[in-house]
Amino acid sequence: MLEALEDFVRQEVEALGFDLVEFRRGGTGRRPLLDVRIDRRDGTKVTIEDCAHVSRALEPRLDAAGTVGDQYVLEVSSPGVERPLRVAADWRRFTGRRASVSSAVVGGRIEGEIVGLEGSEGAEIARLRDSKGVEHRVPLADVKEARLVFVWNK
Repeated sequence: MLEALEDFVRQEVEALGFDLVEFRRGGTGRRPLLDVRIDRRDGTKVTIEDCAHVSRALEPRLDAAGTVGDQYVLEVSSPGVERPLRVAADWRRFTGRRASVSSAVVGGRIEGEIVGLEGSEGAEIARLRDSKGVEHRVPLADVKEARLVFVWNK
């Protein structure tokens, strides 16, 4: 059910010209919370107006589909500064930025600078350099979770 709902939301968001970065369903059975994180395809920052536009367009489609009942809460927002890295395009886009990666390949979790992405489609390997200068190669298929890391200016 959750996967079907996420696919529905993804299709609707993409039809509006945005990418679905993250979808979470929370709340309660009587009052579900749908947390929708969107991104702009042109790489510019998501605005409040973008979120309002997607929310206003998505709500009647969710109502018509009837998959979440009539007492749901819809929250549409940007992916934030510590956004998830889910697809190869994310890794390419954020080369040079810091990321936290969870994978058995690295023995748990590491943090490092994204150096690049290599390999062919479906077999991509992320390259990360840790704080000691050691480069780690992590197949995207083996990444359990990855997020950008916000770095405070000193």
